[in-house]
Formats: sequence, structure tokens, C-alpha cells
Amino acid sequence: VLLQASGGGLVQAGGSLTLSCEASGRGFNGYASGWFRQAPGKEREFVSAITWRGSSIRYRDSVKGRFTVSRDNTKNTMYLQMNSLEPEDTAVYYCAADNDPRLLRPRYWGQGTLVTVSS
Repeated sequence: VLLQASGGGLVQAGGSLTLSCEASGRGFNGYASGWFRQAPGKEREFVSAITWRGSSIRYRDSVKGRFTVSRDNTKNTMYLQMNSLEPEDTAVYYCAADNDPRLLRPRYWGQGTLVTVSS
């Protein structure tokens, strides 16, 4: 599974961005997928996850109510709609996939896309 994240950029606080993660090769292959992020000088952290059929969705507390994860398996693409962005959301965002829906140690990773939120 090859993952390609895109959609990052520079946005002012309060603005919105939508990230995309396209899976090539065998597509998502029935795997759960999700988003992680790594801010400068910090460890990578979980942001959101969605199961293959979308029946289970999780978010880290700090993005609940602002971020929405979704997927279109016909397009082999997962999305992260980010609203009300805050400077603390600045990070490189990575998409990941694995057959373990907990995504504790995802096997597949995208290359990351940078999101910068200015105050």
C-alpha cells in the first residue's frame, strides 16, 4: 500500500484546510486508516482514525468538533477536513494505514504534508 498525502499549506488561525490521502497499489485493501501529526520539536501524535467501512471514527480530544475524517473507498482516498485551525495545529500531517483498526503501529505511512497556521 502506497500512501500519498496532500493538501497542506499556510492558513490563518480560524481558517480551514482539507487534507487528502490517496492509496495506490492495492488501494487501502480493507485497512483502517488515519492521520498523525508531528509538530517541530515534538513527537508524532495521533489525530484521527477511521475503519474501512467508516463504522468507527476516533479523534484526539484537542481536535474534536473541529476536524472531520472521512473516506471514499471507490476513490481509494481518505480526507481530513480541518476547521477553526489554531496555531497549535501547525505540524507535518501523515496518513497511515493498517489492518489493526487501533493503528497503534501502522504498517503503512504517507510522506507527510505540512500545515502551518499563523496567528
